Parts: sequence; structure tokens; C-alpha cells
Amino acid sequence: MTTAIDAPQPLAASDGTGAGRPGSDFSRLSARISAAGLMTRRPLYYAVRLTLVGLAFAAGWVALFTVGASWWQLAVAAYLGVVYGQLALVAHDLAHRQVFRGRGASELFGRAVGNLCIGMSYGWWMNKHTRHHANPNHEDLDPDVAPDILVWSREQAAEARGLPRFIGRHQAALFFPLLTLEGFNLHVSSFRALRQPHMKRRWLEAGLLLVHTAAYLGALFWALPVGTAFAVLFVHHAVFGVYLGSIFAPNHKGMPTLKGDERPDFLRRQVLTSRNVRGGVLTDLALGGLNYQIEHHLFPSMPSPHLRKAQPLVRDYCAEIGVPYHETGLVASWREALVHLRDVGAPLREPR
Repeated sequence: MTTAIDAPQPLAASDGTGAGRPGSDFSRLSARISAAGLMTRRPLYYAVRLTLVGLAFAAGWVALFTVGASWWQLAVAAYLGVVYGQLALVAHDLAHRQVFRGRGASELFGRAVGNLCIGMSYGWWMNKHTRHHANPNHEDLDPDVAPDILVWSREQAAEARGLPRFIGRHQAALFFPLLTLEGFNLHVSSFRALRQPHMKRRWLEAGLLLVHTAAYLGALFWALPVGTAFAVLFVHHAVFGVYLGSIFAPNHKGMPTLKGDERPDFLRRQVLTSRNVRGGVLTDLALGGLNYQIEHHLFPSMPSPHLRKAQPLVRDYCAEIGVPYHETGLVASWREALVHLRDVGAPLREPR
């Protein structure tokens, strides 16, 4: 499915989480957030942001064609990797309907940014991210902690076989090197998802992905010698993958996980499994507002510039009702994630 990613609205009918009942912890917090005007749209902010990111994207391709057959193209590739990360953050906000209220405009711009500009399927990502928001860090329900190349719990480590078992022994040390392949993995996963039954508008998704791939590779190998083109291709996607991983890994990795029938109410499910990253304006810009992961998970459709203002309200409210609220610095957040990866991989390092 590709439904909008959002949290229960205050005073709405209960969805079984307790979030929608009058007087619930979440509804009282939501009332304070709404009274502060933090759910209102920010059209001017997003108009400026979309324009600047679009200009940065265009500037990168202009540079690639003007620098010529020079190894300075690797700097251009690294720049494009960062721009792709910013485009992915814009697509994320579009998916959450932070930019447009309606689904039609959100999907139109989301596919333009995701499929056409980045080469990442908007429909595939929406399905995956919707399930993540509904059950963050739930080992059975959150696809972001499903066992794959990496393992996220000792139980997953005990069941790992083949390549995941081999990598899992040293996955903390290999985490950032593996992220250099994540940009390529997003393209492969996007094409593989076209065969999945949940995919809507699969021909549109496929067409846009093919246009992106043909235009990207055509431009690269037309403008550059073959060796330089391959180097630019790798550096571009390596920087893109490491940048995205550096944004998303601190959000939940190393935080408490759930399994089976463990399902706290909506507020606790989101707060206890999320981690905030402290920082200033530059951190907000680099992480696209996702450094306020707790506030984002509680209010997914809140415009990203309002998340900083919502943080003290949410933090104080969590203290008021006795819910732990975790925030740390950026480097410390990476350290916590890597320590978790090392700890859960410990059973794989033990002699059989």
C-alpha cells in the first residue's frame, strides 16, 4: 500500500493503540502542539527549499559537463552524492505530506524527486516506511530491523546463516564501508519492488526509473572517458549511501526493540524506540530535521522547520508523564548504534 504516513489525530476514533481516545497521553500532547500552531503548513519554506535543492541538483550536472575529463570530477561526484541525499530528504517530507496536504500533489512531486531524479522508487519506499512508522524497532513488523546482511538482535544473530553470519561477526566495523553500497542497493531494491503485488502505478514507477537510469548513464558515459565515468559512478553513490546511512542510523539503531505481542500505546511506542540528535542549524540542515526523530515519529506530517520548536514541548511532556526521552550528540549517536551492532553480533564471534 502507499497510504500517507501519519500519526493518529487527536480525539479521533481509537485505532487500538490508545492514541485516539480523549484523555490519552498522546491526545493531550497533540492538543498542546496544535495550540502552539506547529501543525500549520509552511508553503514559503518548502518553495524556497525545493528551489534551492533543485538548483543544487542542476549545478552538479552543469559542473560534470563543464569540468571535462579531469579527476576533479570525483569532487563533483561527491557533491552530487550530498545533493542526492538532500533530494531524498525532500522526498521523505513529500511522502509525509508535510509539503502538500493532498495525496495527488505529494505523489506527483514524490515520484518526480524519487524515481526521476534519484532513481529510487517512491512507491516501494512509501510501503516500507509506512510499516516502519507504524511499528518502529519491532523485530517482526518493522522492515528496517528485519534480518538481512546485518543482524539487529542476538536472536537474529543465532539464526543467521551464510553471508549474514559471516558479516555479522564484524558488522560494527563493516557498517560504514557497507554503506558505500547502499546507494546501489536502493536502485536494485526499487526495480525488484516492481514485481511486488502492493505496488501501485507500477508502469509509471517503472517508466520513470528507466528514464532516470538511461539519462544518468547516458550523460555519464557521453561526457566522460569510460574509466572516469566508472569512478564518478562509484564515488557518487558511495557518498550518497554513507550520507543517507549517517542520517538514518542514529534514529533507532541501538534503541529498545519490540517483538511478538509487545505493543505499547502510540506515544510510548514512538518515543521509547527513537533517539534525538542534538545540534544547531547546520545539524538541522544536514539531517533534514530527522535529528528530531522523536517529534517526527509522533507528528509525521509536522513541517520539518517546526520540529525544533516542538522538541521542548515534547521533552517536557515526557518528563511530566515519566516517559524516558533520549537525545545525544551526532557522533555519540553513531557510537551507540555501532556498539549495539557489535553487542548483538557477539554470539557469532563465539566458538561453536
